[in-house]
Parts: sequence; C-alpha cells; structure tokens
Amino acid sequence: MRRLMWTGLLLAAALGAAPVGAQDKPDLKTAVFAGGCFWCMEPPFDKLDGVVATTSGYAGGMAPNPTYEQVSSGRSGHLEVLQVQYDPRKVTYDTLLEVFWRQVDPFDSGGQFCDRGKQYSTAIFATDDEERKKAEASKEEVAKRLGKSVVTPVLPAATFYPAEDYHQDYYKKNPLRYQYYRHSCGRDKRLEQVWGATPAG
Repeated sequence: MRRLMWTGLLLAAALGAAPVGAQDKPDLKTAVFAGGCFWCMEPPFDKLDGVVATTSGYAGGMAPNPTYEQVSSGRSGHLEVLQVQYDPRKVTYDTLLEVFWRQVDPFDSGGQFCDRGKQYSTAIFATDDEERKKAEASKEEVAKRLGKSVVTPVLPAATFYPAEDYHQDYYKKNPLRYQYYRHSCGRDKRLEQVWGATPAG
C-alpha cells in the first residue's frame, strides 16, 4: 500500500500536479515541515547557509486555496507548514531535518505549545521515497535519543498553498509582536524542557 501511495505521488507530479516540495529550479530543492505556528519556523531555517527562501503556507487538507481563517479554525483540514527552498550543494536534507526537530515538541499530538488543534500539529511532508526514508530514520533516532515515542508523522507530499502576504517574514516585519507571541506561547520554555537547550528562533 505504501509503495502504491508513493508511486501515485510521483505519477501525479509527472502529470503536472503541484505537490508540496515541487522544485522551482532544477538545481534547487524544496522541503516542507509542519511545526505549529509558521511564524516561528521561519527564523531557524532562514539562518542556514544554503537556504534560498522560506515560505509560510498550508498543506494536507482537502479544500483548495484555503484562507488563514479557514485553516486556523480547523475547518479546512490543512496544517500550517513552512516550505524551505534550498541548494543541496550547500545544505543537506539531513541538516534540515535536524533543524526541524529542534523547533518542535515531537511528543504533542494535539498541536504545538499554546496553539491547539490538528492545524498546528507537526508533520514532515516527503517529496519522494529517499526523503521519506531519511525522515523516518531521523524520527527513529529522535525517539531513541529522547527515550520516548515520537508522534510526528511522515506524510507524502501534498499541494502547498502560500499563506497570505502579511504572514511572510512576520518575525522581521513585526519583531516586537513576534517575540511577545513566542514568549507568551511558551515555545522556548517547552523546547528547553524537551531538548535541554533553547534552539535559536
């Protein structure tokens, strides 16, 4: 069943579908991660050498062209996600996975930090079988390292919808509001509990 799912994904891409992680340029790749509030997922990836662009958006639901209001209410079935466009000659997918894990609570199936609901849950969207294998291996390594079962799913690529313009680079456009939200949501406090040190954000 899993092999058929991934074969169908690749066929859809060949027929012109727009799965999460579709490459914009032949020498660049994209990765997509759901880690709760997408505002907070942008900074750590933007700091990586080799990351060309990050785009906040939505994926995993059924409704086309969802709005923030629809996604945040949980009605559309989408998750808040971050699409990362990167140069694989400068940064590897494995490194992106390491950064992703340090930004999330991998044990929380009901959302992330103060944001509750499926729309804020964690996930890794893999664009092909190689990414899936690497993501699954990293998930097992995290579970072994932390000594607890990880609930973050590894999912096949889905259509990516960019979020509204005011959500893009929110931490740069509204630094004070961003820091207040991040602190009041308890994100860094919980990450320190899980990982033993506060990740950059």
